[in-house]
Amino acid sequence: MVRVGRIFRFQNDIDATFTFTVQNHPTNDTLLSAWCIVVELNTNSKAYSLNALVFHRSDLSSKLHNIGLTLQYFHLSAVQVDLPATAKVQGGDLAVPYKAIQLHLHLGKDGGPGSEHTIDGEQYPMELHIVNIKEEYNSLDEALKDLAGVGVLGFFYEQSGSSNKKYESIINALNSINMPSSNTTLSDVSLDMFIPSQSNMTSYFRYQGSLTTPPCEEAVVWTVFKNTIPLSRQQLDAFSRLQFADGKPMVGTYRPVQPLNGRPVYRSGSQVILVSTLLLITSVISAIGLPLPK
Repeated sequence: MVRVGRIFRFQNDIDATFTFTVQNHPTNDTLLSAWCIVVELNTNSKAYSLNALVFHRSDLSSKLHNIGLTLQYFHLSAVQVDLPATAKVQGGDLAVPYKAIQLHLHLGKDGGPGSEHTIDGEQYPMELHIVNIKEEYNSLDEALKDLAGVGVLGFFYEQSGSSNKKYESIINALNSINMPSSNTTLSDVSLDMFIPSQSNMTSYFRYQGSLTTPPCEEAVVWTVFKNTIPLSRQQLDAFSRLQFADGKPMVGTYRPVQPLNGRPVYRSGSQVILVSTLLLITSVISAIGLPLPK
């Protein structure tokens, strides 16, 4: 069983002088560096011989939160799913195992632009981030002290002419928790419900960067998949109906792209390998088992 509720809390102590809106970037220089950005991805990026992705199946029982964070004029990600420590990955030239800790969404308004990354200048209505840390660490804060301590997988959403049946139970849950302090319960939730089919996960981008929310530590290996997750306009609108604690709609929860500042971005040429074990879900955290391009 998965408890779906609205939880409003701050995850970081941020200096009150920090300001961030959809139109600009943080003005507090102590929170910025040449790596503290999300970037525009380009299909003309250099192809790199990355190892094939390996996906493992495993059980999942998670708690789904509606987290509306506000940092002085800016709202952060709206929906977060905490993942169990049993979702792990190793191999793919990775010296140590990683484990998934949470996934969250960034979105626009009523199907409008809302993704943090773009591809060839195109911004998508919503973007999913699955956050992973090295198995040796007990928290995200601890992993962020390691330049390779965190791996984030990014997936884009795109408006479709038909509903995505995999998302039906999730959308229904959102419809029942529009207002603060409301909650509902889901059962049989799996990561398969959130991600594309394996056949649509063979093309992706890789770069070294940071978290996209303050204080933007430079400790993240990004893997962003090119192919999109389809949702109908009605399904996208369901996310836009959620509200923050201040009553404002949970929209515009994305950070604008910034210059690459000389950062290399690579695109894959490998295929996906599926390693089937048992039962419910595909644990996509395996993707961070890829070595960084040199």
